[in-house]
Amino acid sequence: MSPLLPGESPRSAERQAARDRLAADRAGTSELIAALSREYEGIVEANALVAVDDEHDPEGSSTAFERAHVAALLTRARDHLADLDLALDRLERGAYGRCGTCGEPIPAERLEARPAATTCVRCAAAPHRRGADRTP
Repeated sequence: MSPLLPGESPRSAERQAARDRLAADRAGTSELIAALSREYEGIVEANALVAVDDEHDPEGSSTAFERAHVAALLTRARDHLADLDLALDRLERGAYGRCGTCGEPIPAERLEARPAATTCVRCAAAPHRRGADRTP
């Protein structure tokens, strides 16, 4: 974190650092969505022009698999973007960095690694929560 500016509180500096982290993650995710969208459209366009026999293609993976794989990556990226938007909303409401399950603070290291995290490590590891925190 950078040094505090005159009149800046440690809390406001933390909020700005979180906002910057979320904005950077959001920008990268938006770029990924654009790239995956172009790739998906390219696959669809290429298949529309050619009669493809996916099941008997000796060259490897089928175009249907490629299309499904890119579509899944695109869905995951869009979900992550929505999670980032929710994290920004929590930041503005003053709820960012608090576990949505137990209310305890989420460790800074977890938020640095997963800026949209909604749970602390303990709650994320709980058997009933595994897989619920979708943040990549």
